Amino acid sequence: MATAPSAPNLAIFRRYASKPNPTTLPPSILLSHSETCLTVFDAFPKSIFHLLVIPRIKPPLSVRHLADLRSLLRCEKSIAKGMLMNLNEEANNVKKMIEEEMMKRYKFKWEIWMGFHPISSMEHLHLHVLSADLYSPKMKLKKHYNSFHPSLGFFLHMKDVLSWFDAEPSYYQRMIKLDASQYEPLLKDSDLCCWRCDRALESMPRLKAHLHDEFDKLTKREKAKLERKRKRSDVPASSVQVSVTDDERPEKVARLMPSQDDGSNDPTVGGDLRS
Repeated sequence: MATAPSAPNLAIFRRYASKPNPTTLPPSILLSHSETCLTVFDAFPKSIFHLLVIPRIKPPLSVRHLADLRSLLRCEKSIAKGMLMNLNEEANNVKKMIEEEMMKRYKFKWEIWMGFHPISSMEHLHLHVLSADLYSPKMKLKKHYNSFHPSLGFFLHMKDVLSWFDAEPSYYQRMIKLDASQYEPLLKDSDLCCWRCDRALESMPRLKAHLHDEFDKLTKREKAKLERKRKRSDVPASSVQVSVTDDERPEKVARLMPSQDDGSNDPTVGGDLRS
């Protein structure tokens, strides 16, 4: 029996990955590509910087193998690990671009996360590469915040997934099950807590205000460090960091900041879960 066609927005990553020539994608979508992967801008960024690394559909892996992380991990271990290593290499390249833009816009760098969601309504594997702040204008819902909380358990860091391959076979087999019943409650039932200080907040607006304050504190600390460094070296402040305007930045890097429209309808995480 034929399967029902996929909703267009849910299969968009698969269409990107199927393109023989990714450069036919508009620059508003595509950041970069390699023989094995392409990097696109997240349409609903949950952090100041948020991109997605997507595996291209090429033998020996098919559309079915690349449906999601669980499907990939069911493949022969060496093939699955090889694809993850390709994604990891591309993600590290993207990380460097983000760090360059951080320095240009903010004069300091902060942490960048790389990881997967064990459950996603989107129909093709994708690796999230995002800055550690989580207060984008598009961060609207509890399930979205919890899906990226770095220690809650739903966000699977790339380094942790790669570590499964070196673990005991029984542990590997247990981890790659990615049982939905284990992960879904983390989105809905977990409290709203600041990922930096573990403070519990009663609503998303309060959480976002708190995260904004935390980022402001980080910015002040980093600026103070820069000022102390300047004073020690006795170099004029104007020569420590040269301001770079948007017109002077490479076009690709200058587009790493998200747009400001609403993102409450983001389908990428737990699309079948009620907010």
